[in-house]
Amino acid sequence: MAQTTDPFKTKFLLAALPDVPFDGWTTELMERTATRLKLSDGKLAAAFPDGIRDLVIYFSVWATEETLKKLKKMDLDSMRVRDRITAGVRTRLEILHPYKQAVSSALAFMALPPQNLLLPKQIWHTADRLWWAAGDTATDYNHYTKRLLLSGVLTSTTLYWLNDTSKNNELTWGFLDRRIENVLKIGQKMAQFKQRKES
Repeated sequence: MAQTTDPFKTKFLLAALPDVPFDGWTTELMERTATRLKLSDGKLAAAFPDGIRDLVIYFSVWATEETLKKLKKMDLDSMRVRDRITAGVRTRLEILHPYKQAVSSALAFMALPPQNLLLPKQIWHTADRLWWAAGDTATDYNHYTKRLLLSGVLTSTTLYWLNDTSKNNELTWGFLDRRIENVLKIGQKMAQFKQRKES
């Protein structure tokens, strides 16, 4: 499935999201949404050929693309790299906040075979897009290291956020700051180790 947004798919997703807490990510959810929007089976199948799995994946793609739109409106050039990355993760979770239960259900759905093979791919895709938005142009081992580390930050912060009941998610943002700090230290140590190995 292409990792880009589409007006029709977005309209369908946003129409379906309010019912996810009641129906879950199910075929019935898609059928009810299609009926409400008066869509033909053919048009729905063309947009989401793999059914509910495609819709769940598109939920992640949509959130990432919406994040990038908001980041473009920020003065990222004036920020430190760590602050750009922090802004990316935080903005994505803020966009998803109205759909917190849908995110939880989506993670549960994607954790089951055979979708579980796609979950790491979606997290990596998000990490990759956030690094590019932050101005990263590395093509050496740093390219993969940064995305691997950020994938871990995205995963752990999202899981923490799902259980956060603090005002304005203040505990989540503190957790995110600590995770970013840890990742930077790990990245520095890995770079130092590589330099010693090559010298």
